[in-house]
This record gives sequence, C-alpha cells and structure tokens, in this order.
Amino acid sequence: MTLDRNDVRTGIIGLGNIGQYHAERLVDLGIPLVGGMDVAPDARSRFARRYDVDVYEDHQELYDTIDAVIITTPNKYHEEYAIDAFDRDLHVLLEKPLAHSLESAERIAAAAGESDGHCMVGFNNRFANAVQIVHNRIARGELGEITHIEANYVRRRGIPGRGSWFTRRKIAGGGALIDLGVHAVDLALFLLDYPDLTEVTGVARGEFGASDEYAYLEMWGEDAGPAGFDVDDSASAFVRCRGNRTISLEVAWATNRPANHEFVVRGTESAARFDLLEGDLSVHSASTTGPDHLENTTIETRQNDTHSAEQRAFFEGIRRDDPPEHSIEQALAVQEVIEAIYRSSEAGKTIAVEE
Repeated sequence: MTLDRNDVRTGIIGLGNIGQYHAERLVDLGIPLVGGMDVAPDARSRFARRYDVDVYEDHQELYDTIDAVIITTPNKYHEEYAIDAFDRDLHVLLEKPLAHSLESAERIAAAAGESDGHCMVGFNNRFANAVQIVHNRIARGELGEITHIEANYVRRRGIPGRGSWFTRRKIAGGGALIDLGVHAVDLALFLLDYPDLTEVTGVARGEFGASDEYAYLEMWGEDAGPAGFDVDDSASAFVRCRGNRTISLEVAWATNRPANHEFVVRGTESAARFDLLEGDLSVHSASTTGPDHLENTTIETRQNDTHSAEQRAFFEGIRRDDPPEHSIEQALAVQEVIEAIYRSSEAGKTIAVEE
C-alpha cells in the first residue's frame, strides 16, 4: 500500500539526544510524529513536553499507534525493538550500527527479510553532497576502476562520555571502531559498490580512555572517569576485497595526532578526495594530451543536513512502496568487517571473511 509521507504515523524508540535529533527533522519534514518510548522516565517527560506527543514505557503500546519507527537506542537493544517492529510489518529506520554483535545483527537481518515493512539502516553520511557527487562520477565511469579507498575518521580527543553506554563493551559492542568505524567502512564499501570481501587484518587499541590522565577540551557527554571503560579508542585496519580492491582504515576517538576526516578514492582514471565533515572535494588526474601534466580540480558544493536527507529517502521509499535496495544486507556486511577487525586484533592475525 502506498502512502503519502504526511500520512505515515511515526514514533521514536530511544528519546535521548539522538532521538531528539531525529524528532527535530521529522517535524521539519512534516512527518507526523505521534509518540515515543524510553525506559527512562525523565527522557519520556522531556520528550512529551517538547513535542506534545504521547510517550510510553512499553514499546508494544507505541507500536499499536504507528506505521513507522526510528530506533535510536544503545546498540545492544536494537534487536528486541527491531524484530518486534518487523513482526508487525512496521517500517523501520534503525540507527547504525545494525547491532552490538554479528550474531544479533544476523537475527535482525533475518527478521527484516520476513517482514513486509521497509528497513533502512542509518548510514547518513552516504547522503552528504560530496559523497553523492563522487558516487555519481564513479557511476559515470569518470574515475575508471576504483582500486583503493583510504578511509579516515579520526578525532584527536573525542570519547563520547566516559562512563556512558558508549564506553561499555557489553552494551555498545565496542568503542571507536563500532561507533565511527561503521561510517567509514560503509562509505568505503558503498563507493566500491559493495564487493565481496576476502580478508581483514586490524588492531583495535585502548590507550587513553581508561587512564586517569585523559586530557581533553570538550566531550559529547559528561565525563564520569575511567571506571568501566573497556572498549577501543582507536583502530587501524586493512580490508581486501575480490579483484584486489582494498580499503585502509584509520578511526579514533582519541589519539595523539591531528583530527582527520579525509577519504581518498583512487581510480585508474582519476581520484577523488573529500573531507567528510567539512565537505571539501577535489579530483586529481594526469594526462598526456599535449605536454604531460597533472590536474587538480576543486569542486564546490553546499553542505547539507545528511540526517534530513536520509529521512527524506526513507519516507519517500514508503510513499512509493519501494524499499531501500540491499540496505540490511549492506549493514550486515559492515558488521562482518567490524567483527573481523576485532577478531583479527584479538588473534593477532589476518581473518578470512566467509561469503
């Protein structure tokens, strides 16, 4: 059944900062936000006051009232809320990563495959204007064959609240790698058109977060100190795909080097470089037409709100009854890479990735 997006009654599970971030964009897009659910009473009260909607302690009660749900809970709880939504054939926009573990991600993917509801996983950076320009140029063949991608998502100091769920492996599933690395891995695989993976080698490090002497200037959440910090705060990895296409990955919440959000997409005809957060974009090539020369072209574009673009695509797909192509399978592939990097780090060797 096709629906006008203005008729898709939508709720949010998880009413913290990310949930409110999504709520603001729903309101801006004219999507009917009709309710929310959170286990925390304060979060429910704050959300009800701010958006004048019903709030629930039980997600099933919310599900009785909606057509679509955005799930923004800590990673460990994605599975319960997503599978129950799929059982009701609700449309689901699930914040990244797919889950806190590969096994949980596989169960979510299986449930999505059995549901009539659409599922999109929240890799919002795909919708950045710079990324879309590069993706379109790849599709037109302007870069030639893409052979290697350098993917960096590095903060100098940016642990998101020591003592929060982000820094506890049992809930988050990992640290910087599963928080920031999923974005970098997804973008790299997206621009490579999600090739088959063959092997992964990597090291995940916890060097700063567990220290009493963690120096920082600002923090996304409140700093409760190092107690309970048991996740990685940086990771380095190398991913090999079929056809000798490769990805080098650097991610960090904290490291003693300048921040870096640069992606370099190397092709046989030209390469593209963009800064994920700043939007700077350039194309680099060489030519023998006339005297040998190198070409460096700067491309100017607007910065856009990637979460709004993501929501727009999600609800437009519902309106057209056209589910996002391969979203859940691609999110599962990202989870496999993250899992393989952690396994490689623990084993101290390269890990083969099964098809």
